[in-house]
Amino acid sequence: MTNLFPVILSGGSGTRLWPMSRTALPKQLLTLRGQRTMIQETALRAQLPGATPPLLICNEGHRFLVAEQMRAISIAPLGIVLEPVARNTAAAAAIAALTVSKQDAQGVILLLPSDHFIDDEKEFSAAVAKAAIVAAEGKLVTFGITPTVPETGYGYIKRADALGDGAYAVESFVEKPDRDTAAGYLAHGGYYWNSGMFAFRADIFLDELRQFAPAILNAATGALEAAKEDLDFVRLDAGSFSAAPAISIDYAVMEHTRRAAVIPCTLGWSDVGNWSALWENSPRDDNGNALQGDVVTIASKNCLVHGGQQLTTLLGVQNLAVVVTDDAILVADQAHAQEVKQITDHLKSAKREEVDQHAIVYRPWGSYQTVNRGPRHQVKHIVVKPGGRLSLQLHHKRAEHWTIVEGSGQVTCGDKVFMLRENESTYIPLGARHRLENLGDKPLRLIEVQSGSYLGEDDIVRLEDVYGRTSESR
Repeated sequence: MTNLFPVILSGGSGTRLWPMSRTALPKQLLTLRGQRTMIQETALRAQLPGATPPLLICNEGHRFLVAEQMRAISIAPLGIVLEPVARNTAAAAAIAALTVSKQDAQGVILLLPSDHFIDDEKEFSAAVAKAAIVAAEGKLVTFGITPTVPETGYGYIKRADALGDGAYAVESFVEKPDRDTAAGYLAHGGYYWNSGMFAFRADIFLDELRQFAPAILNAATGALEAAKEDLDFVRLDAGSFSAAPAISIDYAVMEHTRRAAVIPCTLGWSDVGNWSALWENSPRDDNGNALQGDVVTIASKNCLVHGGQQLTTLLGVQNLAVVVTDDAILVADQAHAQEVKQITDHLKSAKREEVDQHAIVYRPWGSYQTVNRGPRHQVKHIVVKPGGRLSLQLHHKRAEHWTIVEGSGQVTCGDKVFMLRENESTYIPLGARHRLENLGDKPLRLIEVQSGSYLGEDDIVRLEDVYGRTSESR
């Protein structure tokens, strides 16, 4: 029996879903509907008969978030491989094939993006079973989604002759069309949306890389050979991996190989590429509104609202996307949902931190949020999760005052180690070695007041750290 190795790719930044999706917390790590994040849903969906636990390939900056989200759904990954730089899907697929081939050269890899919705999981399981059979016979299988509308935001796959087992040979891969061309595809039949999901044997894919994309294979091989283990992660060598061309698996291999096959399927699939797509894939009320959070709408239709902590109200509007976060608000006509990247490009050029970071910044030990700042002071709300332990550190340019508002924590300050409980406070002098630990089983919450000549997160000397961090703040 062929072994199935699910591989989940989590390298994207999801800029078209700003302001919820940002560089430090992209869409696959968000809960956009239901109770779980998109990567959690993907990992659970990949728990198929005969499948190993998933191998995850992610941006190294997201490693603790990814690991924590897997722990929260009781999945112990086959491994978590860290990409030092983004190099698109071809290089990630090469890393996957090289990794799996060490265990089973003929094992079938099920390559899955981490940021898609799939509503019909029974159909997904059936499609994977078909794809595994075809892939085991030496084909590189892609999953083609039967189109329902003349969509211009997706690439298309044109099928050729039937191969058996529900698969067809691929005649061609087609770039994103204009609307008239897409309508022609829909009327003609035999065209499918390119889902970005694949199934192939590790050895077959490596053979195709040698023929069509040797630079990617060489870079991936070097990156793995020089990789280092870091806690539960595998850090790819940055120099080697950076040499890989940043192109997709489609451009690198699928458009050139003679082994390409497509499994047509209807999965209730969406890549959730913009706010309009999320509206289409969310439950809606009688007026067509998809609402999340504390939201009131009056005489409003066909709107998507993701509310924040405060009340959000809509009056007499239609076809809007309204997204509220702690530090930014987006109001957009859904007809312009594809253009949100223009906003993020503008924010990048203006060097605005809102394009990268949320108001709440996540760390392996918990999170912090800046609630007030001035020329020589900064106030933060800090949450330390049970078992969380900040690094032993010191600051050259600031002192800190800590006040516990919930829970209790163990404080190290200089040579002293003591407990700090709710409504108690302490002072951390400038230059003092200090650490905070939550030894309890409930979150520890505190208010930190910083004062000094410089309050940036890079004013830190890390002396010890249980999470193996080097340059990250805190």
